[in-house]
Amino acid sequence: MPYQLRTKIWIADQNEEVIFGLGRVKILEAIERHGSINAAAKALKMSYRAVWGRIKATEERLGRQLVIRTTGGASGGGSALTPFAKELIATFKSFHREVLDQADESFSHNLLSRLQDEDV
Repeated sequence: MPYQLRTKIWIADQNEEVIFGLGRVKILEAIERHGSINAAAKALKMSYRAVWGRIKATEERLGRQLVIRTTGGASGGGSALTPFAKELIATFKSFHREVLDQADESFSHNLLSRLQDEDV
């Protein structure tokens, strides 16, 4: 197929500030995988401050905690996701996939044939 629909989906508040999207999903999944914000930031090639700032902004806008500090081990503390954060990731990813599937179907049904029609 010579044409493909590209879309980005995120949730914003009334001030158009990002609440949640795939960028936040990647950050939270990296924290879950690496066990700390610092390690997640390094893996994502972002600064600790940028990662922490996005987490904090989302927590404030949602009024819910996403990341908790953990203790123990020789390296000191780390971070883990709250049950709410894990649920939010799973729900958003499912919703995202559903929206993309519907958008692709609508694109194929409504617009693709017009783009490929030589008489237009």
